[in-house]
Amino acid sequence: MFEMSKLALWVLTGLTAVATVFFNVYIFLMTLWNQTGKKDRSPSEIIIMALAAADVTYQLMCYAWMTMNEVDSDCHIVKMFYTVLLVIISSLKFTIIWDTSFLTFYYSTKLVSTPNHCYTQIQAAILKHATLAVFVIPLLGLATCMPILVVFHMDNHTQEATSKMDCGLLLPESTAGRVYDVIFLFLSDVLPGMVMLKCCISISVHLVIHLRHMKASTNGAHPPKLDSEMRVVQMSLALVGNFLIFLAVDLYVNYDVVVKHKNSLAVTLFITSVYATVTAMLLIYGKKTLWKTMIHDINTCLDAYPCLSCLKLPKQKAPPGSPPKVKK
Repeated sequence: MFEMSKLALWVLTGLTAVATVFFNVYIFLMTLWNQTGKKDRSPSEIIIMALAAADVTYQLMCYAWMTMNEVDSDCHIVKMFYTVLLVIISSLKFTIIWDTSFLTFYYSTKLVSTPNHCYTQIQAAILKHATLAVFVIPLLGLATCMPILVVFHMDNHTQEATSKMDCGLLLPESTAGRVYDVIFLFLSDVLPGMVMLKCCISISVHLVIHLRHMKASTNGAHPPKLDSEMRVVQMSLALVGNFLIFLAVDLYVNYDVVVKHKNSLAVTLFITSVYATVTAMLLIYGKKTLWKTMIHDINTCLDAYPCLSCLKLPKQKAPPGSPPKVKK
């Protein structure tokens, strides 16, 4: 599997980097500019802005490491520099995953009402301090990744030739290192995945119950419509599905690197970049106004170049029979 050269992965990561930076900067700026008056930002806006900032920072640092690793193939620069850069990249990856999990948790609290009063109070307390949480998550990510510098060691028996080794790569050669690797994977991948999966199940059950109630109230006369709520549901479920695919591939690649000592670190960075790109696209789709604005902005830019008119995105038309909106 993953028999791809580092140069090919560098090129592919570059393409995804452009998309990641574009979508996330667009989300960040539009969310920043949309605030009107003295109204406080909602927890979702705070989490989305934090996630967008983490995505862009990760992408820039990830591509910087891959570029230097490609140019300095013989690792002339001190290896500790590469190692520290990889630790920071790992902490940013931790931040991205937990921010996504936090956002899914937020949407599940808004879509699903629970009779458990104690659980509801815990949810409210967490969301009340959303700003503090998005600052604590990166710090926890960095603190969780710092032991890598102590318990991991330089790889001495990679299957590929020495000239193809990644600069600054540390592997868990000792028992303590392997135990830490399992704990780190649990904290950075599995635990947030469990949170997202729980939220996914809650949202799915809520959707089924809601659709049944709506169908019963209309006696099956016409299909139930959820409009913007359905859009949020679709986005939340898609975020979880995107993460589960990423989780499966990431765990497999980690197994390749740690157990089989294969040089697959570039693959890990690439799939995380793809995950960040897809997540950003889903976040834009989840907000109808943001989705429409982006399509309008892209089409407006393409209008200046008639030769690129074939790339224009179709605008969503109102369903037939729907009455036009009257401005009051």
